[in-house]
Amino acid sequence: MWTEAVALRGAGFQVCVICPQTTRHPEAYELLEGVHIYRHVLPFEAHGPLGFVIEYTAALIGEFYLAFKIRRLHGFDIIQICNPPDILFLVAAVFRWLYGCRVVFDHHDPFPELFAVKFPKLLRLGAVLRLCERLTFRVADEVVTTSDALRTIALTRGHVEAEHVTLVRSGIDLTKIPKVAADPALRRGARHVVAYLGIIGAQDGVDLLIEAARQIIAAGRTDILFLIIGDGPMRPQLIAQTVQAGIQSHVIFTGYVTGEPLYRLLASSDIGVCPDPKNVFNDKLSMNKILEYMAFGLGVAMFPLEEGKVLAGDAAEVADGLDSAALARAITRLLDDTARRHQLRTTARAWVEDRFAWPMHERAYLQVYERIASGI
Repeated sequence: MWTEAVALRGAGFQVCVICPQTTRHPEAYELLEGVHIYRHVLPFEAHGPLGFVIEYTAALIGEFYLAFKIRRLHGFDIIQICNPPDILFLVAAVFRWLYGCRVVFDHHDPFPELFAVKFPKLLRLGAVLRLCERLTFRVADEVVTTSDALRTIALTRGHVEAEHVTLVRSGIDLTKIPKVAADPALRRGARHVVAYLGIIGAQDGVDLLIEAARQIIAAGRTDILFLIIGDGPMRPQLIAQTVQAGIQSHVIFTGYVTGEPLYRLLASSDIGVCPDPKNVFNDKLSMNKILEYMAFGLGVAMFPLEEGKVLAGDAAEVADGLDSAALARAITRLLDDTARRHQLRTTARAWVEDRFAWPMHERAYLQVYERIASGI
């Protein structure tokens, strides 16, 4: 999202962003790289269906307030809404109706599938979620999608005309990743280092990675260090899981890391892991962590996710099953294939440069805005 905002600013657009306040970014307003950032308060981090209703309602109120504030202070002609959840069409529809604003829907996740995975006991709400999805597509003048699977949803479930759906993958801006050397101290004497980078939530599969690590270590592989890089609501529970399993000396939770410290961790690792379980939701997602691993020349151990395999190409070591034991086998296969890992140091990076570097996708993204701006 930040890459998109900076791209628009560089193309001469005035850009204002609305997002939640966090502990790392509590500022209500910030001007960063020429982009105006306005942040609204969230009462708490949601857990369970009722919690999500309260969180989304509070966010919607904050977004309406800030949108009107930005309209008064800056004015705007185009409003881009992102998901999940598929409720921001309410904000977009108001500004379309009152001021004639054009709407871009940046489709990141299939929200009905996400809800089904998170709350399988509430499938009866599926019709409401699909209605919200249809209304989101209907209010949009242009749709931007991150994968072919999401593009298909826009064309079929959203009934959007093909000329108004643009594939803009979550390309990685390699110019902002400096070349850094591996730091032997970060390996803590381990022969192999396995990295996970991302959110630590209930649906991200980090619990499967911890269990895979336990099985690998129990099989006598005490030469491996597992780095869990990131933060999220499941982090305390998973730390306790490693302690209970007695593997806490082999699993390090680094917390949230960014910038050069993050680059050193990845440069000092041997492989990356995408433990997100296979389901109707994850099959359609473009996992940014896959591209980030490959930018550092890391092969990727993962479950057989359809979009994930497209991203990783030959750098994927795909699990032969859908459980933690299959993930453990994929990790050890990749670690034990020294020749392949060394080859991927160059081929994985080259794959990202050729297919997923941001500049080639930035052009398609900016063309969407140029089409809209030409008609205003």
